[in-house]
Amino acid sequence: MNLRYLLSLGLFIILYTGLTAYIGWHLYFWLHVVFSINHPLIFTALLIGVAYAYIIGQLFSSPLFKKIGALWLAVFQFGLFVLPFANITCWLLGLFIEEVTRTHIVVIGGIVWILFAIYIGVGLYLAYSPVIRSHDISLAKTTSHKSSLKIVMASDMHFGGLSGKKHAERLVKEINKLNADIILLAGDIVDDDPAQFKEKKMDGLLANLHAAYGKYAVTGNHEYYGGKIEDLAVMLDEAGIQLLQDDVVEPNEMITIVGRKDKTDKNRKSASELIDPLDKRKMLIMMDHQPTDLHAIMEAQTDMVFSGHTHRGQIFPYHLITAKLFEVDWGYKQKGRLHVFVSSGFGFWGPPIRLGSRSEILSVHVHFNEC
Repeated sequence: MNLRYLLSLGLFIILYTGLTAYIGWHLYFWLHVVFSINHPLIFTALLIGVAYAYIIGQLFSSPLFKKIGALWLAVFQFGLFVLPFANITCWLLGLFIEEVTRTHIVVIGGIVWILFAIYIGVGLYLAYSPVIRSHDISLAKTTSHKSSLKIVMASDMHFGGLSGKKHAERLVKEINKLNADIILLAGDIVDDDPAQFKEKKMDGLLANLHAAYGKYAVTGNHEYYGGKIEDLAVMLDEAGIQLLQDDVVEPNEMITIVGRKDKTDKNRKSASELIDPLDKRKMLIMMDHQPTDLHAIMEAQTDMVFSGHTHRGQIFPYHLITAKLFEVDWGYKQKGRLHVFVSSGFGFWGPPIRLGSRSEILSVHVHFNEC
């Protein structure tokens, strides 16, 4: 580990611990005032355990701790946005009344809890109730027997923990309704380690996906974090899904699909290395998990690229950050001859909460025009 990494890690720990203490103090203060709870050491120990549960779960491969940590992250993000307003409210009250009483604290805290319940309810609904985003595009390609093609794509399922078996069943049900010619899974299929994906038999569920010209997937950054890509490739293969790692496949005489390794792999091939040798008269489709290489993909004369990764920020207002980081952080854009599709994802990372984004599946109807 270099010095810069250690300093960054140390700064993160200090900042995160400080913000956790800020949220924890408010929670303890409210509990103390309302319920006369007076066990600060026990509360502090529990708070530290919960706040670092996700990291503990990662280090010791504990699904339970990861779930606890993910739920805490929902509390953490809510607290950062709402508690400052509660503080301002108390301060303003202090300007107009002689003393902020227990009743005031109970009422303000009660409002915060109501807002938290709304936040959780709406966030869960948007996370677990996917929508279909439909697009129609035209390509100047000559085909022998089809005038159109339907491509269905999902990304960022993060199957394993809170994105579990029911969510996988939902994916299969919704995709099969669309009668896809091709199904694409554009990375972060599992949440790091594919063990739970296998244990919960979600690989068997994905075997029920149907597409005329096949089912294809690429790796995302989280597959690299888990470090078991070969195991996942076997699981997907058994489900009839081909994992492409800088690979090219031709489902029929008119289609070429290129699947890139995630940019986490520093040794992955460039877009031009993959595309240059290919027949440009065919429809060239690329999957690249992170939408960070769009100009090179366009320059390589690719027709379509499918990405995910951004989650569109997942929780408001982080979409403002992803919009600054990526040329296309969500949705559709035509860039020269290249048609760019970036999904907000079917699953979620960390808390099962979405605000300002929604779980989705992309359905792209491609119409062929004679060259």
